[in-house]
Amino acid sequence: MYVTTPDGERAVGVWQAGSPDEGLLHYARRFDDLRTEVELLETRLESGAGDPKHALSTATQLRDGLAEAAVVGDIAALSGRIEQVIAHAEKALASVKQEREEARAAAVVRKQALADEAEKLAAESTQWKAAGDRLRAILDEWKTVKGVDRKTDDELWKRFSKAREAFNRRRGSHFAELDKQRAGAKHRKEELIAEAESLSESSDWGETAGRYKDLMTEWKAAGRAPKDSDEALWQRFRAAQDKFFARRSAVFSERDAEFATNAQQKEELLVEAEKIDPAANLDAAKQHLRRIQEQWDEIGKVPRERIRELDGRLKAVQDAIKSAEDSKWRRTDPEAQARAAQFRERVEQFESQAAKARAAGDERRAKKADEQAAQWREWLEAAEAAIADR
Repeated sequence: MYVTTPDGERAVGVWQAGSPDEGLLHYARRFDDLRTEVELLETRLESGAGDPKHALSTATQLRDGLAEAAVVGDIAALSGRIEQVIAHAEKALASVKQEREEARAAAVVRKQALADEAEKLAAESTQWKAAGDRLRAILDEWKTVKGVDRKTDDELWKRFSKAREAFNRRRGSHFAELDKQRAGAKHRKEELIAEAESLSESSDWGETAGRYKDLMTEWKAAGRAPKDSDEALWQRFRAAQDKFFARRSAVFSERDAEFATNAQQKEELLVEAEKIDPAANLDAAKQHLRRIQEQWDEIGKVPRERIRELDGRLKAVQDAIKSAEDSKWRRTDPEAQARAAQFRERVEQFESQAAKARAAGDERRAKKADEQAAQWREWLEAAEAAIADR
């Protein structure tokens, strides 16, 4: 049996098991098997499911053995397809290599970024819990980043490990200093408590209340004492204050009876004030309010818990009159009035021109003047509406 190739005929085998056609069919089937194998390689490469390295090795073997293969078929065409498979496989291998290099580079960049972040936290952060949590999260992520070469990975790991150790040392120093500060704060707060307790029996209401205010400021400035004692210290300090202010409140309650009478008188004034109608006569409303304010001041103090309520009601009346006064000023704004007058003058001017042109029989000029008058009338109406809205 022979096969014809571009280089001429060559023997592929001897067939003795049957007729020449059966022999030809046998070697043709072997050719089909080779072609099927090549097609399978093509399909796997095109779908991305095949291993480019294996495909290249297999195709190379097929190509190298094709010149002596015991097959009958279009050898030249099959050779061309094998070359295409080899080219495709080589390209795929190059792509895989590039992707691997890119993945490695990305992994290096990511670990460098994690190391940089860890070093920044170690050097700068004072958010101890958040920074500690973040360093643990960085470690977890670090373990998932693969593909870095051993030398580079070791160098980056040393940076990250060193940063964690530096952070832990700095955090330890911070809390040691904090414990020292809290011990000092405890001592200072005990001194403040002693003074607060000594003042709790004072009857010098104004000066002592002022001193308690200063003590509160100093208490806040002292900082936090150790957690197991800070709340107990605060309760002692607050109890001394409460004792003094309770005694003062008992004394002041006697004054409240007088203040209650004052409150009743101010309520009567408010009933009168709330009937003032600035829209009816603004000047009269202002005079009426001034008289009420004078009487209000003469009455004097009211109970502390009524001050906001009563002053708030009087302020509402004052605000209403002030609002009416502002509104009147805006409506009489000279600039706005002048602008409206200017628009009105131009409307009258163009209406006059239209009338004269129409009387002269010049309808074109009359129509143009009407259009201009309409435009200025529109602007006039807008200006007048703006004044009215104010």
